[in-house]
Amino acid sequence: MLRVSVERFDQLVAEAIDTLPGEFADLLDNVFVVVEESPSPEDLVALGMRPDEADELLGLYQGTPLGDRGTEYVDLPDRVVLYRRSILRVCRRERDVRDEVRDTLIHELGHHFGLDDDEMPY
Repeated sequence: MLRVSVERFDQLVAEAIDTLPGEFADLLDNVFVVVEESPSPEDLVALGMRPDEADELLGLYQGTPLGDRGTEYVDLPDRVVLYRRSILRVCRRERDVRDEVRDTLIHELGHHFGLDDDEMPY
């Protein structure tokens, strides 16, 4: 597995967030992006995944997509979780990590906008 420090990984996540188009970023005022080492057992169960599949999950959107919210919507902030260990396992170089972090971030934010996996732009 590629070695990238926690601090450097967090920096790559911050850079990915900074590269989001302005009109996209403006719609994320109630979305937190967090980094966790690996998915929790509860998250895997909720997704119907086995514990041995944990490294296959690179990120997760937790929240209510914008299109599913009513006028009275009040909830905790949405979260995009990026799984550091899983991302590092699929990358060979730091440049790959930068690209995978950005791709995973955009993918999970797509869920925030109501897109299904098969509707993602890549």
